[in-house]
Amino acid sequence: MELLEFAETVVLITASGALAPGPLFFANLSQGSKIGARGGLIFSLAHTIVEFTLVMALALGLLTLVREGAVRLLIGAVGGAALIAFGGVQIWISLTSKFLNATSRETPRNVFLIGLSFTGLNPFFVIWWLTAGAQLIFISLEFASLAGVLLMYICHVWMDYAWLASTAYLAKKGHNIIGFRMYRWILTFFSIILVYYGLTFLISSIGTLSIQ
Repeated sequence: MELLEFAETVVLITASGALAPGPLFFANLSQGSKIGARGGLIFSLAHTIVEFTLVMALALGLLTLVREGAVRLLIGAVGGAALIAFGGVQIWISLTSKFLNATSRETPRNVFLIGLSFTGLNPFFVIWWLTAGAQLIFISLEFASLAGVLLMYICHVWMDYAWLASTAYLAKKGHNIIGFRMYRWILTFFSIILVYYGLTFLISSIGTLSIQ
């Protein structure tokens, strides 16, 4: 896999996760309406601390297993199936206006702690990295070992900062982000890509099994 292809794969797979309307996103809109883009940056930093720790822990655990055929098959199959599931769920979410028009509840004042808790205690986030994300980490390890994982994370994390800061800024200006028709279609587009990669990983794993 070439560097450009690797970066493109990471961005396309993780974009839907960054755009997904979860607890962190709604909390970001709530706090962003009060303090603007600064709130989005603080949320992003807190999110990064939890996420990067989890990613590196998974990477170190998989590093010694990257050459094991059975492990490659298992992670490819589970990761592919998870991508299809997450993509399907997010397509449904993006087309369900009732969910997209929901508003977040009142949140505590400490934005950084909100970011930490809404990331670390979000089961969707943890399950994503343990399944679909593990496949992405596996690809990164094959590409360039731990350096590949760092590159993968850089290709991913900038989207969190850009998305959370910009949506917090727009919330401060009074824009209804989740009511934008364009947002729904963008989320749908990236979710379809998620399903495509899920099918690709799953078919590749089945192909590996037939060869064995």
